[in-house]
Amino acid sequence: MQRRMLWAMGLAGSLGLVVGIAVARTTYPPLELLLQGNRTVLDQEIAYPEGVPEVTGAIVTMEPGQTTGWHRHGAPLFAWVMEGEITVDYGDHGTRRYAAGDALLEAVETAHDGTNTGDVPTRILVVFMGAEGVANTVPLDGPD
Repeated sequence: MQRRMLWAMGLAGSLGLVVGIAVARTTYPPLELLLQGNRTVLDQEIAYPEGVPEVTGAIVTMEPGQTTGWHRHGAPLFAWVMEGEITVDYGDHGTRRYAAGDALLEAVETAHDGTNTGDVPTRILVVFMGAEGVANTVPLDGPD
């Protein structure tokens, strides 16, 4: 009788441990939402390039006063300003300033030029949602 009781207690304890592990594996840590959307900063609808999907993640670092030069993106781009600030000139669409903590879906197929207008280096996490063979960034001579 005592063996059965010990066996039952051991089984119950083991089941409790298994259930505890199963619960721990099915929960997900809380998320800090940075951005969720389907339109760019210029109110363009997000459209993915045709072809084999290719996601590219990088960190852009710009010194104070440094500029990106005029360029456009051929793929949707999520950006999160980690440190510093950047002011982006979108030509006829005006300028916008983004600072540490800001997240955005950058303009696609629209010429723009970013400048670190702060006093410290700017670091930006960028994630391109493109396709193989599609240029994520295309340098341009100017805003046209």
